Amino acid sequence: MSVFEQWFKRAVLAGTVVLLAACSTTPPEDEPVVIPGETIVPVPEERPTTVPAQAAYPLVDGAVRFARVSFSELPSVPEASWEAALSAFKRSCTQMGTKAIWLDACSNAQFVKTGGARDFFLTWFDAWRVASLAGKEDESITETGIATGYYEPMLRGSRRRHGPYQHPVYRVPDDLIVVDLQSLHPELKNMRLRGKLEGRKLVPYDTRAQIARRSDMRRYVLCWVDDPVEAFFLQVQGSGRVLLDDGTFMRLSYADQNGHPYRAIANWLVKNAGLSRSEMSMERIKRWAKENPDRTQELLNANPSFVFFKERKDADESAGPIGSQGVALTPEASIAVDRRYWPMGMPFVLDIKQDRPYLAAACAVVAQDTGSAIRGVLRFDYFWGYGDEAGRKAGGQKSLVRAWMLMPKGEDPRRRLR
Repeated sequence: MSVFEQWFKRAVLAGTVVLLAACSTTPPEDEPVVIPGETIVPVPEERPTTVPAQAAYPLVDGAVRFARVSFSELPSVPEASWEAALSAFKRSCTQMGTKAIWLDACSNAQFVKTGGARDFFLTWFDAWRVASLAGKEDESITETGIATGYYEPMLRGSRRRHGPYQHPVYRVPDDLIVVDLQSLHPELKNMRLRGKLEGRKLVPYDTRAQIARRSDMRRYVLCWVDDPVEAFFLQVQGSGRVLLDDGTFMRLSYADQNGHPYRAIANWLVKNAGLSRSEMSMERIKRWAKENPDRTQELLNANPSFVFFKERKDADESAGPIGSQGVALTPEASIAVDRRYWPMGMPFVLDIKQDRPYLAAACAVVAQDTGSAIRGVLRFDYFWGYGDEAGRKAGGQKSLVRAWMLMPKGEDPRRRLR
């Protein structure tokens, strides 16, 4: 191994590598995990259940457990949810439809008539109940996980700086260097090292506070918006829309990130501003910022992570943001998953429950996105759609979830990633 390769290996072990983020970011392990949008909601009163390892999950693939079930054993999913999932699946097929494992399902999906979505999935898929190993030293497995929500926000802005439009949204700076570590170590697939050059030395890229102080960033501005906290939440969500002062819309999607770990600003407010966890919400954070404009940048700087965007000039106004699979997300039918365990395009049935605020739903969904906060076999992020109402729903979700994977008929679920 070369000296250069050894240096990168040490960098990985030191934790300077981050996963490529999409819809959300990763809070550190020593802080409470909060859902996208920074809202803190009570942990569901019902705890994830565990069952003995010898329970009827005959197929094992690492931390994942599978048990074949009939469609009649699935929770009752409304027909509208099956229809939305079929629409999402068709979009996924544009990226994966030529692969052997998906060929039959994708070919036949194009001919399904309205009202036939459930029958389509019943015909072309097998249902597999999913469970997860509880821990490395734990011989039991868990059948329940956590589902949060995310959405596409709307901001107000301008392509030029004037009046209330004083807060920049940036494209990727020219000095950001991204190293694909798979080229050095195949086991580091989908991992990136981010930094910049100082002379001949590659150093960590600037933090949020350092970016805010730079005098050369104006050349990278995509637009100016009227609220710094809204711009922050745009970065948390990873995509959004801007209503420009000329009456047109700008669509923004995730382009890259500065490589620094995510820190939840809600936790900063609890520690430094006297706010309680019970009152914390996205709206409470926005209100505090308006009440304390002189400390707003200090608040935002508590999160060193920074997201850069690109403009989607060819976007259909009615289409959702582009997820990690490269297709537009479908409201209430697209989810983000941990790509270590699930491939893009995989359909699922989820059974979601929480007490405060109350939420109970069974839905058919398709894995079309990822996020560095979405880590684990039974960890999902549910896309609610666009606008304030979607944001309200996403901000209130932290649910217990059970999951069933829909695998193309006759296929071994352990082959899902191949």
